[in-house]
Amino acid sequence: MAVLLTRPAPVSVRVKVCGLTTPEHVGWVADAGATYAGFVFFAKSPRNVTPEQARSLALAAPPGLAKVALVVDADDATLDAIMAQVPLDMLQLHGHETPARVAYLRARHGLPVMKAVGVADSADLAQIADYEAVADQILVDAKPPRGADLPGGNGLSFDWRLIAGRRWARPWMLAGGLTAANVADAVRLTGAQQVDVSSGVESAPGIKNADLIARFVAAAKG
Repeated sequence: MAVLLTRPAPVSVRVKVCGLTTPEHVGWVADAGATYAGFVFFAKSPRNVTPEQARSLALAAPPGLAKVALVVDADDATLDAIMAQVPLDMLQLHGHETPARVAYLRARHGLPVMKAVGVADSADLAQIADYEAVADQILVDAKPPRGADLPGGNGLSFDWRLIAGRRWARPWMLAGGLTAANVADAVRLTGAQQVDVSSGVESAPGIKNADLIARFVAAAKG
């Protein structure tokens, strides 16, 4: 009797589109098949939203689209104000939060936490181990240039060969300079099963583009 050997089904790449500012953006992201919708709470960002604005965005999200709050070194009062108004599924820490701070916020708010780690060279990867013990996910992002106002969303990438073939104990997400033109190569080289995009699907800083979102998600999953 012949034995049929089948290959495991490929894992569909999960996509996070960050920096959404209108309910229309949320609809585009959901229609494209993304897994996560990100809202930025950082005044210096062109994608910044208030808790009141973010609440309307979160309520526009259909079931199954995870709502993520991106904050940068936010204090307890700021986070409490966000949590009181916005129904969220995950907290993304994109500042200089220590592992102790990550653990504290995870326990305080009862939400999964993703910690961003900026990478420019191989030495930067060592800190990932410090956060694996306390965060639910790790965002491996390009380190911003010295003096940059934004910790992310700068449209810059890092040398993906630095993480080719690497595996970590926690789920991780690749970010930094991704576009529809390069995301398939990034996934193929790094083995990433999750990717994050913001400026790469914009027609201008903070202005999301429906066609670019659809093309990015299709390229990532393809």
